[in-house]
Amino acid sequence: MPRVLFIETNGTSIEVDVPLGHNLMMAACASGVQGILGDCGGALSCATCHVLVDERYVPLLQEPDDTERQMLEFTAAPRQPNSRLSCQILMREELDGIVLHLPHTQV
Repeated sequence: MPRVLFIETNGTSIEVDVPLGHNLMMAACASGVQGILGDCGGALSCATCHVLVDERYVPLLQEPDDTERQMLEFTAAPRQPNSRLSCQILMREELDGIVLHLPHTQV
């Protein structure tokens, strides 16, 4: 099963198995990853699942759509060029091992 590696702000790494087709926010919440809130449940209306995608994996992701871009303007931590909402990243085989850094705050 493909895996995602969440890196907390203190440097702690949390590796999570994610079934193909599942979004990374739900995988984080189901695994108790601290720092991913997912207040809207993945409805793309809260920006509390903001992550910073490791630069090696950015080219493997589709560009964010207009709604995600708008929501990224409301993240609590400053938006970065590699900012994404983890509810919008669906696990695919080529994303196995993706590294997501958590911002210092979601609220």
